[in-house]
Amino acid sequence: MKTLAVVTSTRADYGLLSPVIRRLRSLESDSFRTELIVTGTHLSPAYGLTIREIQEEKVRIDRTVPVHMATGSALDIARVQAQTLTGFAELFEKRRYDAVMILGDRYEMLAVADAACITRTPIFHISGGDVTEGAVDDCIRHAITKMSYLHLTTNEDSRRRVIQMGEAPDRVWCVGSTSIDNVMSVADMTREEAMASIGLRNPRYALCTYHPVTLEEESVDEKIGAFLKAVEHDDRLEFIVTKSNADQGGERINRLLDEAEGRIPNLHVFASLGARRYLSLMKYAQFVLGNSSSGIVETPAFHIPTVNIGDRQRGRLQAESVINCGPETDEILRAIRQALDPPFREKCGRITSPYGDGHAAERIAAISMRMLAEPMNLMKTFYVLNTEVSV
Repeated sequence: MKTLAVVTSTRADYGLLSPVIRRLRSLESDSFRTELIVTGTHLSPAYGLTIREIQEEKVRIDRTVPVHMATGSALDIARVQAQTLTGFAELFEKRRYDAVMILGDRYEMLAVADAACITRTPIFHISGGDVTEGAVDDCIRHAITKMSYLHLTTNEDSRRRVIQMGEAPDRVWCVGSTSIDNVMSVADMTREEAMASIGLRNPRYALCTYHPVTLEEESVDEKIGAFLKAVEHDDRLEFIVTKSNADQGGERINRLLDEAEGRIPNLHVFASLGARRYLSLMKYAQFVLGNSSSGIVETPAFHIPTVNIGDRQRGRLQAESVINCGPETDEILRAIRQALDPPFREKCGRITSPYGDGHAAERIAAISMRMLAEPMNLMKTFYVLNTEVSV
């Protein structure tokens, strides 16, 4: 029997992996099985214990790898990576999976990839080749690319970058983003249902997420302070905020958000909304605000504006509905005014997402099954582009 392991460590990567998991599970047989391994913040009460959301969807969880998710300092992050590396090396050595599928660019996924390399487990990597110059995720993503055997990119620009890094073109496939699959199938709550699920009536609102910018030295307090001043200033809208992820500085952001919720009437903070509710709320929002990749990838497919703050997503492929602004209060307010401007909103209604057609999961499953059926030689040859480079 061939067994493909799929690893999820956060609410964000699970949302993107869930269409793939469902598709792979539909193909299970006496000769093929998909094992879901849950780790990271899914198992942490501080981050919403989001394993419960997976369980509520009645998705089979085959393994858990608990890790203490302290993220206050660089040393904390290193300890998380060390625990993750040890836990997954032990699991991979014991289970001997035919391949492991991971998504993206998080530091704990780098440790999972390292464990796979050590145990000679082929890696199927989703979302390689993307660029986010403002975050440490960028170099982590590229490192995982070089460890991986199969590459499943979200867009053609990213596919070319992976090949440029020396990966053979026959192992690099542009499949689109599963976020567009979710936009087409998961965001199925009515506006009334979505509002009732978070205890609001029927307001005009923005959906927000603010993560640490891990390659900047500026204070998290200063950045969140400017964001919160913008929220207080614009009391025409309610601001629905999902808490930060488990990057260094994320715990501090979440404490500041909790403290602010008690004094800012139009601020509503949630540890996690789950993919269905989050995307349904996105569909009816006036705009999406913050520095999450969801504002770049998913939001344009709903034909609404994104206000993208700061440098975290710098370099990522963007639609014309994305408004980039600095992290200062006046810059954020200027961008919000543009997002609410009727001519700009009309323009957003004509935007086509650059991240695919909603069939990424089908392609990922089909390519993965073909790859599993063939011998995989982990002694890869560096692919050299047939170009001349002048120095």
